[in-house]
Amino acid sequence: MVSELLGTWWGQRGGGRRAATVEQLVGEGLVDYAGEQRSPAALALLSGIACLGTPRQAAKAERAALELIEAGVPCPGWAEHLGAVTSAECYVNPDDLGDTDEIICVFSYAGEESHALVSVVDYNSDGMIKDGWVTSRVGKLLDHCREASSQRGAEGKYAFRQVDAGQARNMLDTALTVTDTMNEPTVSESFPSYHAFIRARIRALPPFRGRSLTATGPLNVTGRRQAWSKDRRAMLAAEFLASDEAEELSDRGSASHCADRIIDYGCDKDFGRPLRMSPTKVEAFLLGWLPRKVMLSFAEQDAMPHVLAVWVRWAGRRRGLSEAAITDSLEAVFNSISRFAQAYRDPAEFGLDYALVRRLLPDSDLEALPRRAFAFPVLEGWHSGTDLSILDPADPRDRRALIAADHATPAPGGVGRHIERHTVLADRLWRGDPPELWEAAQRLLDAGQDRHLVLHALMAVLDHTSGDEAALIAVLRELEADEP
Repeated sequence: MVSELLGTWWGQRGGGRRAATVEQLVGEGLVDYAGEQRSPAALALLSGIACLGTPRQAAKAERAALELIEAGVPCPGWAEHLGAVTSAECYVNPDDLGDTDEIICVFSYAGEESHALVSVVDYNSDGMIKDGWVTSRVGKLLDHCREASSQRGAEGKYAFRQVDAGQARNMLDTALTVTDTMNEPTVSESFPSYHAFIRARIRALPPFRGRSLTATGPLNVTGRRQAWSKDRRAMLAAEFLASDEAEELSDRGSASHCADRIIDYGCDKDFGRPLRMSPTKVEAFLLGWLPRKVMLSFAEQDAMPHVLAVWVRWAGRRRGLSEAAITDSLEAVFNSISRFAQAYRDPAEFGLDYALVRRLLPDSDLEALPRRAFAFPVLEGWHSGTDLSILDPADPRDRRALIAADHATPAPGGVGRHIERHTVLADRLWRGDPPELWEAAQRLLDAGQDRHLVLHALMAVLDHTSGDEAALIAVLRELEADEP
């Protein structure tokens, strides 16, 4: 009941600073209100929040509960058992195609009243927890998972299996962090009611002591898989293009570029699993990530669905998938072709000059276009005897001249330190380093701030943090238009 209460405002919280503000105003406000009531019901509520609330809410609730007890308010007999659970076995139940994992953690109260928390981790949504529930029918649940895994012939990491409780905590901690940092996470309708309970049960698991792992493989300290090197990606692409399945691809140049994008998506967005394909992943790639992230040539746009279909067959054979599983993914490709053509918009359709766009996107990173156009708005004309149209904004040697042209000051000397500061900022915006830099710029622009003032606000933050990346990100996250 308390978890459901704490979840009533979870879906309205937004992310970042707004989430913390809502938890403080509403959650901690509720604790303050309950502490003033001096009733058994208020003490019962405070006892629950002390177990399930955020660290700040829990600490305040515990202090308020103790004050009520000292004032003589009767304490419910069950309060001393709240949160006094011990963890037992933990399991991972992968689905057939690797889209999700069910993390099953068993708990009990001193060996009695066993119950299992089931959390669904969705790898097509950045590895977040999208659903969770609790059951007391632990034996029946585990028997069902074992039987289903056996029937589909799953083996190794694709089979239902037991994992270390600390490893389960590491997986769930990482996944819940992803959920909590998303502005609009696509969770189940019931998830907010279980959110606080899930968070508390994760805290009840033992800490992980060892190399970071998920259900699908090793992670680095950020919760992501270790990055694939360029050479390893190139070798995989070459192997694909040399396969029997790829013989039907006539435009080898476009096929090679398309294969690179498929591999990049699998490595960077699917936890280092370029060979894993499923209907859900196919649609997320073709209709979501690709149109938003990558600028393809017209030939590559035409080739991509066909290359992806060939990749599905080749990767399915490599992974030993059944013909039925491969066919399901192929059907997703074919069903997405018309929507892909509609979803994929070339910048020229919006009145943007194709040649200018190509100068800003030598890496075809379509997602970078807004921030790079913001950093380098002047790419044509003449300045101080230089033809700006021949300068390359991707070349650090040319960037200073473009920045000077934006300020209508002589290049290369310009106004010295001022232009240098602008150039440092433009370099970071070009790379998107850190992502919070462009996010802060967009917030200020959305609030009606002038571009020039936004640039100076960002430069002031860079100067203030003096190379401390952690401090830089923290300040950027808090930067709002109403701040000086």
